[in-house]
Amino acid sequence: MSSSSPVRPKSPRIGLALGSGSARGWSHIGIVRVLEGAGISPDIVCGTSVGALVGAAYAAGELERFETWVRSLTWRSVVGLFDVKLGGGVIAGTKLVDFLHSHFADPGIALLPKTYAAVATELATGREIWLREGPVIEAVRASIAMPGLFTPAQWEGRLLVDGGLVNPVPVSLCRALGADIVIAVDLNWDLMGRHRTTVQSEAEPAETAPALAALRAKLPLGRGKSEKKTKVELPSMLEVLSASLNIMQVSITRSRLAGEPADVMIRPRLSQIALLDFHRAAESIAEGQRAVEQVLPEISEIVASQTRPPVNLR
Repeated sequence: MSSSSPVRPKSPRIGLALGSGSARGWSHIGIVRVLEGAGISPDIVCGTSVGALVGAAYAAGELERFETWVRSLTWRSVVGLFDVKLGGGVIAGTKLVDFLHSHFADPGIALLPKTYAAVATELATGREIWLREGPVIEAVRASIAMPGLFTPAQWEGRLLVDGGLVNPVPVSLCRALGADIVIAVDLNWDLMGRHRTTVQSEAEPAETAPALAALRAKLPLGRGKSEKKTKVELPSMLEVLSASLNIMQVSITRSRLAGEPADVMIRPRLSQIALLDFHRAAESIAEGQRAVEQVLPEISEIVASQTRPPVNLR
């Protein structure tokens, strides 16, 4: 007499590549929420810059608390996290790191419930650095070190800066960690060609004016004055920095994704969110939800196609 025992289908390992994009990165929260609600739970989470920050919270099982904090941000609280240091960057990042340490546990990358890694750039050589071990918060700090804004991060005797300089959407890192399917998020795809007149949102509430004034006192955000009225008004230093980084990251993203394509791309429309619009979390999260809902059928189809059928053991 023979008997057979069905074996569960082998599910593909899903990787989630969360891209860089400064304040636009809060949309990653909405994307993860929708994926989880649809029963799609990535096994591997890789992030660059703000994608590394949100990805770390998700991989640690802290996304709910993290989202609560993000939604509570105002201009005043954002400014409070900036500690000016004129040398290597205008923001030291110590206040942000201290805040994260005081509010979130850091068991180390190796002990996170999900496989996690962040991308940074070695300042001296321009090499892409994959941060796969060590303290989570220190890895995030290195990955978000936007040149000109944040000072470089110290990591094992090296100076590291923002990973968006070399790999804005880390599909390749997900593949290297064993992902069979990679879902990638590009936050910057629609930025070029859009005309922005201000760094801050026009919808900024009046009560944030004191905080905004304090930020402008700390950072050289003002615009230059042209000598002749017929000339175009000079943008602020931050606007030039933001636009330059956008140009670079859009170009690098296109190049990298052409050679290392994701299985599914999620592209929120976030051109209206400026570099430091961290107080506009609700808007960014909602757009992330909308963007991923559009591709959910495609994701489900790909996962189903790569799920191996059950095998009977006789």
